Amino acid sequence: MSVQVGIAREADGELVAAFARLLPQLSSSAVPLDREAVARLLACSANTVLLARLEGRIVGTLTLVLLPLPSGQRARIEDVVVDGAARGHGVGAALTAEAVRLAEAAGARTVDLTSRPSREAANRLYERAGFEVRGSVVYRRTAGVSRGPGTGGVA
Repeated sequence: MSVQVGIAREADGELVAAFARLLPQLSSSAVPLDREAVARLLACSANTVLLARLEGRIVGTLTLVLLPLPSGQRARIEDVVVDGAARGHGVGAALTAEAVRLAEAAGARTVDLTSRPSREAANRLYERAGFEVRGSVVYRRTAGVSRGPGTGGVA
């Protein structure tokens, strides 16, 4: 059983159904994507959505984000998800390798990604793919939520 990786080109029913099946495996808080949301995702010029197939069925996705920044062309790997039933078949490795290949072809100086420490298998995969842990702190602010002293929010 070999993994085929390609670029998603159309927000068809198969892709919408695949996201409906895969996104809950990535995040319990992810909002389901309808056909319009998938079309917007694909239409964004910064995004390249990769699909992995086993025996013709979509079993994984990865979004490669390419950004021209003042410091140079950068790439980020986001929202990597492999169907639980397809794990152990090299799907994540194939998606990651293709994303790195595309990023390098686009002239990206770096390819970044984040992964929770609890995702041990994914972290091992990224290290095998040549990624290194960076001495950096990731900050997140939830949109529409005011926090901090003097803002009325919870600090």
